[in-house]
Amino acid sequence: MKFTIGGKTKYSDVLWNNHLIGQFSSQGMPDFDNSINSNLRNFVYDVYFFGDHLDKSQALEFDINQFVNGKSHIWGHECRIAGGNEWDVWDNPAQTWRPTGVPCHPLNNQWNHLTIQVQRTSDDNLLFKSITLNGKTATLNRYDTPTKTSWSGITVNYQQDGNYNQDPYSIWLDKFNFQYW
Repeated sequence: MKFTIGGKTKYSDVLWNNHLIGQFSSQGMPDFDNSINSNLRNFVYDVYFFGDHLDKSQALEFDINQFVNGKSHIWGHECRIAGGNEWDVWDNPAQTWRPTGVPCHPLNNQWNHLTIQVQRTSDDNLLFKSITLNGKTATLNRYDTPTKTSWSGITVNYQQDGNYNQDPYSIWLDKFNFQYW
């Protein structure tokens, strides 16, 4: 997939959202009785991405979302390029990004390999386990609590954010793989 951003609206973004399990499933898995979703606890988001002019990016975001048993688990991961080249993770209750202290330096004009591992714990909390970028793994082991929802399903997202000038740049995603058990 290719995503290009630019234009005149500062800090606008491009969002790709894929409903994997639940209503509107792209995989033919509507899971009406919630028998699949409620039993899943471990998730791996694995993707290759190529960017031209990565210095023009505000951030690249990779998300895993599980909505189950009235709870919204959002494992948001943002490679904040502008403002310090650092990984941020989404704080569900506060609805804001939290810095991790982990550097994020994707390679410009080269393929990057990203793997993110997360878990819904036995007590229904979120565990941000690890981020691996180009063979370098950072163990996060950060816990968070879910918020409320009335929807049920699993989705994945990719988002790229424009900067203060909305300078144009493109990102290509390839070999996307999502594992769950």
